[in-house]
Amino acid sequence: MTRTIEPAPSEEYETLYSRLQQIVEQLESGDLPLAQALALYEEGVATAAACQRLLDHAALRVRTLMESADQSPAVTETDV
Repeated sequence: MTRTIEPAPSEEYETLYSRLQQIVEQLESGDLPLAQALALYEEGVATAAACQRLLDHAALRVRTLMESADQSPAVTETDV
């Protein structure tokens, strides 16, 4: 059963990514009992999904801003 991690508003991508790196390091060490490794793997999958959602949201914001910039009238030096 994979749980979904919904980032709190104050939780940033960098925090989640840092946690994901910690999980990977622990899993790569190979010193964990199977149950703990499986729990960490599940947390890693959920954390990676949360990171991806944040990246997707950021990409959508950038795309929206670029599209609105393309549709707005160009500003010339005389307008400033």
